[in-house]
Amino acid sequence: MPQGKPPFRADMVGSLLRPVPLREARAARAAGALDAAGLRATEDAAIIEAIADQKAAGLKAVTDGEYRRAFWHFDFLAKLGGVEMYESDQGIQFQGGQTKAYGLKVTGPIRYRPHPFIEDFRFVAAHAGGAVPKQTIPSPSVLHFRGGRRAVDSHTYPDMADFFADLGAAYNAAVMDFAAAGCRYLQLDETNIAYLCDPEQLAQLKNRGEQVEGLLETYARLINAAIAGRPADMTISMHLCRGNFRSMHIASGGYDPVAEVLFNGIDADAYFMEYDTERAGSFAPLRFLPKGKTVVLGLVTSKTGELESKDMLMGRIEEAAKFAPLEQLAISPQCGFASTEEGNLLTVEQQWAKLRLCVEVAREVWGEG
Repeated sequence: MPQGKPPFRADMVGSLLRPVPLREARAARAAGALDAAGLRATEDAAIIEAIADQKAAGLKAVTDGEYRRAFWHFDFLAKLGGVEMYESDQGIQFQGGQTKAYGLKVTGPIRYRPHPFIEDFRFVAAHAGGAVPKQTIPSPSVLHFRGGRRAVDSHTYPDMADFFADLGAAYNAAVMDFAAAGCRYLQLDETNIAYLCDPEQLAQLKNRGEQVEGLLETYARLINAAIAGRPADMTISMHLCRGNFRSMHIASGGYDPVAEVLFNGIDADAYFMEYDTERAGSFAPLRFLPKGKTVVLGLVTSKTGELESKDMLMGRIEEAAKFAPLEQLAISPQCGFASTEEGNLLTVEQQWAKLRLCVEVAREVWGEG
């Protein structure tokens, strides 16, 4: 049986660097040299190996490494009814480069329909072997933040309130479908609330005509609608970061402007929070964390291969414990290792060393991994 209730003292965000056979299979599929069944078989084998490697590292929760995806967000959102993925003029701009040039647009009423991620979860659960299978999906706010009003068909949604209502309902149907499949550890990857802490990101939203005032509260209501009525034993975590592509970032700014709503206005159980650089600000916003919730401190960077020292990490945990009780804290990398299939700029060996380090630190600080 799975061990305990997540999140765990040592945990991970979700994505892993893609192994070479998987990269080759995806390239062959794109070139028409491999059929869908062949790609699926390669993915299956790679995921089974990744699960074994996560357990060997000492992790109690396991993911599929997001091996079946090209993007952390587009692959899920594009399978919702009324949402289309398209080739755009440019990709998402990071500090130093861009992603592949794709975007999302809403062309009709947003609805949930049978989603391939459900079967993907079932595969992980069937091979978890006593570990807790964890599923990651983008937060519903992702469908709004990048494109906003311009990416939503005005004939379908003349009033954006109806857009948010349908989006929340579609997500709630997805959450319930995951629950019915046995998922008890579901994570919403919520980059956008962290972006709201960056004055430059806010300025960009204003420049394209978005209503910035009250947007945090709109996102909070949207997320609450998405996770309402979930089973009592289902952990909902949220992951917050400031961009993660090829070891580049997008935003900066501490959590101070959003912390009170984040911790007390959203009905999540746990928060994976980027804290690997000064761009994330201080631990002071953790003072708003209420009893019964957990913050997983993203102290180990997934962007570079250099291994952090245990003393530094334990010192950072001690500092965070000045603002939130130690028993409500845990440790993880600040983000996944491959938010897109290209992956960050470190080796597979360095990736596993970082995850083992999280487990070792957790054992020394809390007496458990």
